Amino acid sequence: MTTRVDRAALVRRAMVELVGADGIHGTSMSQVASRAGVATGTAYVHYESKEDLLIAAFVEVKESLGRTAMKDVTGTDEPRMMFARAWRNIYEFLRDDPVVARFLLQVEASPLRGPAHDALGANALTEAAVRLEEHLVQLPADLLYELGFAPAVRVVADGTVLSPTQLDTLVESCWRAIRR
Repeated sequence: MTTRVDRAALVRRAMVELVGADGIHGTSMSQVASRAGVATGTAYVHYESKEDLLIAAFVEVKESLGRTAMKDVTGTDEPRMMFARAWRNIYEFLRDDPVVARFLLQVEASPLRGPAHDALGANALTEAAVRLEEHLVQLPADLLYELGFAPAVRVVADGTVLSPTQLDTLVESCWRAIRR
């Protein structure tokens, strides 16, 4: 029995790796195809353009990040604990695959940020924010993310090593930045 290979998934992962390493402008579709082990034409079968592929990869990464963030977070946890657990889940997920953190920073700093966020729509993190809304300062969701969870992305992307005490301090500081 042959195993079916999800070439589109291979292409998305290659995009994440290359953009995380070389930036958006330093990544071409032919490089992505080569990294994915497919022909360039195959990449274009799945994605009309480099921008479409980048957005699809971003959506996949953010959905995975959202699901991971909410792992073991329950609605019965007190808000601070929900946030701390989600923050640490994000940090550990990215620490295990730092190229993803660098990919996210590239997309967030690019002109494709808006279209990528529009394509993402609601995910596990935004649903959690809605549940926590009464405990959070009234700011747009993207600012809550920047103050709350983006520091985890930046710490990993920069390769900064923090002690457990420093991590606790950072998590607490992020929570203080977004709570009412």
